Amino acid sequence: MEKNKTKLLHKNATIITTHINADFDGIASLLAAQKLYPESFVVFPGAHETSSKSFFVNSMAYLYNMADIDKLDLSAVNRLVLVDTRRKERIGKLSELVNQKDIDIHVYDHHPLVEGDIKPNKEIHEPTGATVTILIHIIKEKGIDISPEEATVMCLGIYEDTGSFTFSSTTEKDLTAAAFLVSKGANLNIVSDMISREITPNQVLILNDMIRSASYYRISGVEVVVTNISTEEFIPDFAFLVHKMLKMESLNAIFSIVRMGSKIYVIARSRISEVNVAEILKPIGGGGHAFAASATIRDKTLAQTESLLIDMLYKKIKSTRQAKDIMSSPAITIDPSITCKQAGQSMTQYNVNALVVTDTNKNKQKLLGFISRQVIEKALYHNLGNVPVREYMSSELATVKTNADISEIQEKIIGNKQRILPVVNNDIIKGVITRTNLLNILVNESRDSSLEKPMPFSKPIHARTRNIKRLMKERIPEHLLKILTSIGKTASEIECSAYAIGGFVRDLFLYRTNEDIDIVIEGDGIAFAKKYAETENIRVHTYEKFGTAVIIFPNGFKIDVASARTEYYKFPAALPTVEMSSIKLDLFRRDFTINTLAIQLSPDNFGVLIDFFSAQRDIKENVIRILHNMSFVEDPTRAFRAIRFEQRFGFTIGKLTSDLIKNAVKMDFFSRLSGRRVFAELRLILEEENPAPALVRLSDYNLIQFIHPLIKISKHLIKLLNSVKKVLSWFDLLFLEESYNKWTIYFLALISRCDMETSVEICSRFELKPDLLKLFSKERLEAENCLYRLKRKLPGDNSRLYKELAVFDTELLLYIMAAAGNKKVEKAVSFYITNLREVSISIQGRDLIDLGMEPGPMFKKIMDDVLKAKLNENIKTKEDELAYAKKLINKL
Repeated sequence: MEKNKTKLLHKNATIITTHINADFDGIASLLAAQKLYPESFVVFPGAHETSSKSFFVNSMAYLYNMADIDKLDLSAVNRLVLVDTRRKERIGKLSELVNQKDIDIHVYDHHPLVEGDIKPNKEIHEPTGATVTILIHIIKEKGIDISPEEATVMCLGIYEDTGSFTFSSTTEKDLTAAAFLVSKGANLNIVSDMISREITPNQVLILNDMIRSASYYRISGVEVVVTNISTEEFIPDFAFLVHKMLKMESLNAIFSIVRMGSKIYVIARSRISEVNVAEILKPIGGGGHAFAASATIRDKTLAQTESLLIDMLYKKIKSTRQAKDIMSSPAITIDPSITCKQAGQSMTQYNVNALVVTDTNKNKQKLLGFISRQVIEKALYHNLGNVPVREYMSSELATVKTNADISEIQEKIIGNKQRILPVVNNDIIKGVITRTNLLNILVNESRDSSLEKPMPFSKPIHARTRNIKRLMKERIPEHLLKILTSIGKTASEIECSAYAIGGFVRDLFLYRTNEDIDIVIEGDGIAFAKKYAETENIRVHTYEKFGTAVIIFPNGFKIDVASARTEYYKFPAALPTVEMSSIKLDLFRRDFTINTLAIQLSPDNFGVLIDFFSAQRDIKENVIRILHNMSFVEDPTRAFRAIRFEQRFGFTIGKLTSDLIKNAVKMDFFSRLSGRRVFAELRLILEEENPAPALVRLSDYNLIQFIHPLIKISKHLIKLLNSVKKVLSWFDLLFLEESYNKWTIYFLALISRCDMETSVEICSRFELKPDLLKLFSKERLEAENCLYRLKRKLPGDNSRLYKELAVFDTELLLYIMAAAGNKKVEKAVSFYITNLREVSISIQGRDLIDLGMEPGPMFKKIMDDVLKAKLNENIKTKEDELAYAKKLINKL
């Protein structure tokens, strides 16, 4: 090490440096630049982070040709190479070289250009995720060899500055650079150990201080967090703690002000384009990227720094939202002739506080005014419920176009004291913006941390959004991505919005394969489906009554299409009444939060995830939650689905959701369900890979009684269900390519203790088809009788075993095998399935005629006897069969 801590040994030397408090990207860039300038010296301008220093000194110092800055003769330097910075104030003592005219300055950097940057003689700048990425590509182009140790150091720089390729600033070049380094032997285990460092107890305390000091600001509709802490000591890895808080608290943007001794620093991170942290910190001497920046503040107190920062936030953060982004669409409208009482019922039905009044003539809506809940309630109080709304509506109202900004919307709603603001383009009502919508943008949303969030529309809701295009490319097959892209394009052409929704989106985040795609169209779903089918030259089936369609591709692949719709229930457990709606209301009618995710497919926003109801949080926390407290009142079958999803995904039903299921059972809402609806949910449970745990949960909630009161989940039944699972696994491993209904075998087990009368009663209530009724009653009892005989005494030969079992279909054979409870019987049935079931004879009736036998009743006896002989392995070939048949004929 001592030989590196010397003065420069020759004139006209090149030195390479980076910024003070160098991160791994800076350290990696120093090494990469040294490969491009072989005779150069590496100089650190000042302190670097503790973790970086430990790694550097203890592990990789031998890779660098270092010079000590305190022993450096600056007069011997004629070239200064800067990496990962171009700011004079960030290179410490070496800034003296910048002002020397004869110094040749080279810069390699990925930070945005800002005023006051050093003006180099040579500059290579690219907006990559890491500076070292730029240098690696030059090394690759020049064919310069690097060792595995060097590749590891460089790889560490890329991984840190791109957040292991998760930051928005990550580019394709970062990925290809990392791939090149891996090909050169980069040790990813070392990289992982350095990047995925554990948080220390002291860091936990600092993080707690940051969280407690957090202030939340809503500026132009964007939530920003500012933290403010003070310490007498230097805090290593403080930027790491800021990023940790950003992730832990699911923040959009954070600005952390920290006093360390006599210095004040501001570290900022952002996930959204509306908050460009580099631009915000630039006026106070900061720099960095749009998503990560920092500043060192001099000659100001903490309070002054915070005041200055907040002032900059209000100046720099401008909302990009327009009326089209926050409006509810389609607008819920009423005719001027309907009564005030009917208008009040509509407000309750749609859970809104104001309605737009329109007059429809020749399929064109004319905007007349609006009426509020307050006016309706006063009309009803004065017994004016039968008076048409035209008499009391507000006819003077402002409107905006779809491209109106927040300030115009605010002026018209607040200035005109208008509860609802129609959004109108070319005399067509595109949607409405309510005061609630506006307040949601302008005021801090409630930061309710409760585990359950019932009644989502009881307060303003705004969707969390994020771009998941990369995840889609990673998880969705290319042919499906092309289909989704074309769907978005077609929808856009007819001025509709298309979304992929439901289980398909949910399973992306659960890393489960699901190609069952549901598309929701904001607009006319049927019109879209017809247009898409015409464009792609494929088939489509439409269902006008429900506003749905099925698109059918040449290979048989299908996609369901529906218009965005809302549902309301006229009474508990009723089937829903469906009407056209917006994507928000469409998602609100879903059963559970985890099923409310939607992906935008329009070309401008393709891959943007929409999350109104904290679905991502619930998926992360493995919790099943309903959307509102009336969920099981409106549709009790959701309780069955809650249990099915809980067991399929290994989730837990949330406490409030669990309490509401119990309440629905207590209130006896399930008895109002039709047998067909109960059976539909039960069948879905029985079609799961392992339905036994779900059936146990049904029993826990006293829901099993709604199948039939006599069915009990006993130890015997659980053992039988587990035996069914074992038998089905065995059968599937035979790879017989034979289709059969697995659910029927579980159902046979479920009703195994029911007599004929009860079985028929259950099947009749479930409205099962005659063949299923026969299977679950008469044929099941015959199978159980057969099992009884087999358990008493197994047949002496193969032909007798065949005779016992040949009358049963696959489902009943597997049921017998599962219910055997006897290894010998189980083995006998499995032997029949694998060795005897497909045995047949080759000879036919004409062969017997050729042998001189007259057609008649004896034909069947001869054929049966030949089959018995073949089953018992007395004969094998067709010649054997003919010889044996001839022998039998001769005995007649």
